This record gives sequence, C-alpha cells and structure tokens, in this order.
Amino acid sequence: MNNFRRGLAAGIPIALGYLSVAFTFGIMAVSYGLTWWQALLISMTTLTSAGQFAGIGIMIHPGQYIQMLISQITINIRYSFMAISIGQKADSRFKGIYRWLLGFLITDEIFAVATQEENIKRSFFAGLATLPYMGWALGTLIGAIMGNVLPDRLMSALSLAIYGMFVAVVVPQMKQSRPVVFVVITAVILSCLFYYVPALSKISSGITITIVAITAAVIGSILFPIPDEHKDSSTDD
Repeated sequence: MNNFRRGLAAGIPIALGYLSVAFTFGIMAVSYGLTWWQALLISMTTLTSAGQFAGIGIMIHPGQYIQMLISQITINIRYSFMAISIGQKADSRFKGIYRWLLGFLITDEIFAVATQEENIKRSFFAGLATLPYMGWALGTLIGAIMGNVLPDRLMSALSLAIYGMFVAVVVPQMKQSRPVVFVVITAVILSCLFYYVPALSKISSGITITIVAITAAVIGSILFPIPDEHKDSSTDD
C-alpha cells in the first residue's frame, strides 16, 4: 500500500498536465464532429496525445485506413520500446495481465518517472498510472462537453493550446542539444514544403506526419550519430 500511495503522489503533476491537454483534445474532437462520448471513448482506449490529435484529423476523411495505420504506428511505436525498457526493471510479480496493463498505460511522462525506480513494483506503477489516466479521461470529457456550449471563436482559440504543449516539450530539449535544434528545424522546413508546395500539399496529413518524422530523424541520426559506449570503453582498454 505504501508503494501505491507513493505512486499516486508521483502521478499528481502528470495528471494535472494531462487534464489541461485532454481538455483541448475534447474541444477539438467535438469541433470535428465527434460526440462527447466518442471523444471520451477514444481517450479511455488509446491514451496517446499526439496519436489522438493526428487520428481525429484523419478520421474526418472517411476511408483513409492505410494512412491511419501508418501514422499511428509511426507516432506510437516509441511506447513499445518504453514498455520493454520498463519491463526489464519490473519485479517478479509484474507479469501476465499486469504486463499488458503496463504497455497500455505507458506514456512519456509515466515512463520518465518510472525509470527513476531501481525495481518497479506492481503497486507503485498502478498508483503512478491511475491519476494520469483519470486526468486524461476527465479532461477529455470536460472539453467535449464544454465544446458543445462555448462559442466557436473561443473553441478555436482554446484549440491552439495543443501547439503550446508541443512547444513546451520541444524547446527545453532544443536548449540542451544542438542536434535536436537541427532535427526540429528540418521537420519544420519539411512540414512547410508539404503544406505550401502544390504537388506535396495533396498528400494526406497522416502520411505527411510519417514522412516528415522519419526523414528528420534519419537525417539527424546520420549527421549526429551517438557514439557506441561499448566500443569507446573497449578502445580505452
């Protein structure tokens, strides 16, 4: 029980952040034509901010199943690696269905907090993920309901909050690393090309996100490779 309470306390800041971002998602989902319960169902069954925002943008154009598949795999593949990393630090009781729940509930912020533990106990992770999950669902519900009440102009203004979230995530990393700055600028340039160039602007948003993300990441990895620690240590010997 102590580990669960400790996890709950660690999850409070994450839950508060998710509440505000999910509020924006709820508003945007309703503005795209979804009902409040559809928006809530999406948040309760996927739990991926970037994936959800990209997904509803594709959903308004029926039949783009391939684009949806490719974009969601590209955006969310990182969660698989996070779950594998945490799974290696989980205790012996963390198995079976609990491993499935770990994979479902993993997010960037939950991963960052969980990795601080030397041995991740099942009760701690349950406490850590509970409030963020509830905050994401509750924020979506409030935003979806308010989206049916608030004026269109105010809804459009609040929808800009999601871009503020992404800026808040990226800028601190840009201050610490020049390669990150280069990758971000590359992604911005590519995004502008896909938006303004007539031939490229016809490509769907889901495919565009995939191409831009992969291209910027590949260019960054080629120009700024991370040294292999094992090779460096063997050379020193």
